[in-house]
Amino acid sequence: MSISGISSTTTNLRANGLGQEDFMKILLTQLTYQDPMKPMDNQQFMAQMAQFTSLEQTQQLNDKITTLIGNQAALQSVGLIGRTVDVNSTSGALTGTVISLSLAGDSPLITLRTSAGATLQNIGLSQITAVR
Repeated sequence: MSISGISSTTTNLRANGLGQEDFMKILLTQLTYQDPMKPMDNQQFMAQMAQFTSLEQTQQLNDKITTLIGNQAALQSVGLIGRTVDVNSTSGALTGTVISLSLAGDSPLITLRTSAGATLQNIGLSQITAVR
């Protein structure tokens, strides 16, 4: 079974379009400088508020999905403890048993004990080529 690495992705709303703060500035500017004789249409105002609410909910959903992906990677990694794995390292292909797991960074890292008794630390999931 081959395990591919999990990369963390984040979306920068500034690069992709308007953010929440920009939307509020535009809305407040429209309200401030509207013609008193021709005020903003209620339907148009409500549509803009609905867009604002939708934007905020989408941002919250994105944050929760990012957290879910991180949690899923951690859960999958826990299942490797005690399993025999093949890994690619700088010294070549090695086989050993996963003895511990570190969740300190963005991606889980395993510690491996080889059949020769050597301990290899900080092995990324992307280095695993097979799980037995």
